[in-house]
Amino acid sequence: MPTCHLDNRALFQLQGPEAEHFLQNVITTDLSALEDGQCRPSALLAPQGKILFDFLVSRAGSETLRIECRADIAADLVKRLTLYKLRAKVDISEIEQGTIAVSWQNDSDSSENDSTLLDCRFPKNLNVRRHYGETPEADSTRELWDELRIANAVAESDSDFALGDAFPHDVLYDQNGGVGLKKGCFVGQEVVSRMHHRGTARRRLLIVSGASALPAPGTELRADGKPLGTLGTVSSHKALAIVRIDRVKDAIDAGIPVVAGDTPVTFAIPQWAGFTFPESTESAG
Repeated sequence: MPTCHLDNRALFQLQGPEAEHFLQNVITTDLSALEDGQCRPSALLAPQGKILFDFLVSRAGSETLRIECRADIAADLVKRLTLYKLRAKVDISEIEQGTIAVSWQNDSDSSENDSTLLDCRFPKNLNVRRHYGETPEADSTRELWDELRIANAVAESDSDFALGDAFPHDVLYDQNGGVGLKKGCFVGQEVVSRMHHRGTARRRLLIVSGASALPAPGTELRADGKPLGTLGTVSSHKALAIVRIDRVKDAIDAGIPVVAGDTPVTFAIPQWAGFTFPESTESAG
């Protein structure tokens, strides 16, 4: 059971009789589908539909929800939620947590306590778990954790996209339960719903494989000089990247190599995703 410590994360909670009702009307995740012992991806969007904050949400009692996010954005996220709170009977408070641990390939199918949660961004067979409260000792590295995220197309802000620059569809929240497309209104819902029902999502997170070791994150991906996207998390020959899948498909159909810097690359849609490359213009015609 590899275990890695993440020292750049923070926890806070929303507690009160109206906590779930309040959060359900603000964030992207459908909380009615959130079970005890789970944490699910979620976001708070701008009215224009782009991700202002990304985080994981979980239950911590009958009237308490817990949010885990990047430590450097926690104060701003709490401030934004407080602005939306108005007169709702909700108390927002920080949870003291020095380090959050994450483990995977755990033999146990159930959590040992209410602070050990299944990370629903990953396939269930990997049994990826996040540990709050007292954390187990680390015996793995951040590099191996990044490898796991790359292999399963799990994007995180700062590493893979800039806040304020990506729609939920870009980072596959419509695929992994990060958006409740049937739950009703939330901030930015109209834009996200229109994008989904019109099928206009053209930027998607893909797994990148290099012919040799890939260059640094932020390196532009190009085909015949035209930009397709940029590298996110990189681990040797593998990486994540949000790219224009229509342009990738055009390059594939035309036999034009795609490169990251000088390194030829190929792309893969994660196996669990339900989308495909769009048809080429010629095929559509």
